[in-house]
Amino acid sequence: MFLAPEMDNIQTSMQKKAAELERMAEVLVTGEQLRLRLHECKVIKDRRHHLRTYPNCFVAKELIDWLLEHKEASDRDTAMKIMQKLLDQSIIHHVCDEHKEFKDMKLFYRFRKDDGTFPLDNEAKVFMRGQRLYEKLMSMENGLLQTREEEGGSFERALVASEFVDWLLQEGETATRDEAEQLGRRLLEHGIIQHVTNKHHFTDGALLYQFRMNFRRRRRLMEVLSERPRGIPESHDSPFCLRKQNSDAGNTSFLSVSPTKEIRVVSAVRRSSMSSSCGSSGYYSSSPTLSSSPPVLCNPKSVLKRLVNPEELQSPGGPYIKRTFTIVGDAVGWGFVVRGSKPCHIQAVDPGGPAAAAGMKVCQFVVSVNGLNVMPLDYRTVSNLILTGPRTIVMEVMEEMN
Repeated sequence: MFLAPEMDNIQTSMQKKAAELERMAEVLVTGEQLRLRLHECKVIKDRRHHLRTYPNCFVAKELIDWLLEHKEASDRDTAMKIMQKLLDQSIIHHVCDEHKEFKDMKLFYRFRKDDGTFPLDNEAKVFMRGQRLYEKLMSMENGLLQTREEEGGSFERALVASEFVDWLLQEGETATRDEAEQLGRRLLEHGIIQHVTNKHHFTDGALLYQFRMNFRRRRRLMEVLSERPRGIPESHDSPFCLRKQNSDAGNTSFLSVSPTKEIRVVSAVRRSSMSSSCGSSGYYSSSPTLSSSPPVLCNPKSVLKRLVNPEELQSPGGPYIKRTFTIVGDAVGWGFVVRGSKPCHIQAVDPGGPAAAAGMKVCQFVVSVNGLNVMPLDYRTVSNLILTGPRTIVMEVMEEMN
């Protein structure tokens, strides 16, 4: 009689825990990417002080300067907050553990991974194992991660649970199927994988699962200050907006061209990311916004004159031609908006952005993203694919011939 409410409470509790662990994982990945960059730029190196050598460390003041120079922070106070977050998460520490606060001074700090003091609790171990499995799966030429269908939907880079269990046994990751299933359940409970429709826990069967995190995506350091995991909002009715944010907080204007060729000029604050206020689509970039300014609405209604289905687009001798764009995101993203479903279409384009420079136009229909067919998908799924993918995207579109 009370089973259903109890199960709901268990599921809600598990989802909250997964969100917390996903947030922790994002901070760990961001910190590790920063560590590798600092080694590459020789910011981390052996240093001497009072006749003593401190290996693999950095000077706090110099690092703050580096963050500002590389536009990872808008000011010294923000840079300090970023590094304090990494210190609080035990990713970095003072070389003598004499300072529990990150100070903008000539003090030595070090990444715990460089001196072997990173705390490997059970949660960190599961996360690091999930990251290693993700890298192994992504490096396989004919891997388990494929476009698959379940419950009437198509899901990119999905794997079948039973095939994943087979692979874990084959790779020597686990000794038995029960052990492999338990590993899958831990990965799901830690927010590393999920059922494609979030309806099931991990079981050794025919259900489909996806990795919730793209460990290879380059994170911006600003992301560690966001309290919410990065993702696509669930609202179906959210309006579109085109906003940017620049370090100089200057104003800019975006042009959005409707099918009737009427040009609308939208003034907005420049930004470096997609705000949650943009709804399930927006001006694509790679990090949560820190701006509290209200969104600027732009073409909240569809720009299409009429709906078009995939069969009509691909009909031989039809009025549509295919174009391919390679779009390299700049510091503020790619500069376009998608909307619609089966197929999605280009809703708006920033005329000064990378997408416009590549030739993208309003009303084009999206065929594929990085070689993956997205015509059966809705704009939220395509948005997620773009946001969690690499900075360089290859897109195929269909447009009507003039």
